[in-house]
Amino acid sequence: MTDTPARLLKLLSLLQTPREWPGGELAERLDVSPRTVRRDIDRLRELGYPVEASRGSLGGYRLVAGAAMPPLVLDDEEAVAIAVGLRAGAGHAIEGVDEASVRALAKLEQVLPSRLRHRVSALQNATVPLTRGDGATIAPQTLTTLASAATGQEALRFSYRSGDGRETKRQVEPYRLVSTGRRWYLVAYDLLRADWRTFRVDRVSEPFATGARFAARPLPMEGGEGGAGDAARYFARSMASRQPELRLDVRFAAPAEFVAARLPPTLGVPEPEPGSGADGADGCRLRSSCTDSLEWVALRLALVDCEFAVQGPPELVAYLESLGARLTRAASHGKG
Repeated sequence: MTDTPARLLKLLSLLQTPREWPGGELAERLDVSPRTVRRDIDRLRELGYPVEASRGSLGGYRLVAGAAMPPLVLDDEEAVAIAVGLRAGAGHAIEGVDEASVRALAKLEQVLPSRLRHRVSALQNATVPLTRGDGATIAPQTLTTLASAATGQEALRFSYRSGDGRETKRQVEPYRLVSTGRRWYLVAYDLLRADWRTFRVDRVSEPFATGARFAARPLPMEGGEGGAGDAARYFARSMASRQPELRLDVRFAAPAEFVAARLPPTLGVPEPEPGSGADGADGCRLRSSCTDSLEWVALRLALVDCEFAVQGPPELVAYLESLGARLTRAASHGKG
């Protein structure tokens, strides 16, 4: 490697790993002589990077904490691995992967050279993910476009499909992305309707950043200073106003720890209740409120994989009775 700037960046990349590098191994990695490695180490020190050397047969070089630490430097393989991982997590709304991951992906893809962007796309397109099927998949490019526009305060245009299948054109000032674990939502000010809206990102298509900048509007919330926390509270309030609240009362014939590990946190935490099991054994009881759909709540209760009895609400009891009858008919048809 004869290009000195490229070699120094490669050397920095190696030194940023938490280990000590023998001079001979660095020379082999960089395809230069040990003497050149020593000169390059001196150049890094002159630039203010704290490279420490230890003597002896087991000695080597390592980067230590100091006042002037280098920016993160990644080699090709590391950059591709991170980008693919962020795309996979963001695109399938894995629980715990939030807006920060999407912002990181947007920044990384912006600075990736075209040859690496092609590698990332090729690997992503050739990979078939195994998902649980209880959340919608999203094109990572859609998320990064929305995240970049929100961060840069740039107006967006996109097509939006409503719950009843109608397609509309939207022009918005994006505020924040909100992840619920199963889905992504965009909180934005809709310019054509002159009001705030929340959009399910899996229903957004053809997003386009217009280049028009805007000054962020305050969310219509009392006492808020703006930011991700306010966006999450606004989203929760918005969802609660449009979705009827379900007051759950469910008894499970299994310990509370078993049930809690199989229920999403949004449905609440079951409490131990002696004698609440179907057979009189110790079980647990879930008393909580949620604004999720009946269909989704019924599915998650069934996936706990134990006997349970729903005390309320009545509409959930009725839906489970209908679902149970439908499943029974499906099973009887299979036997015939």
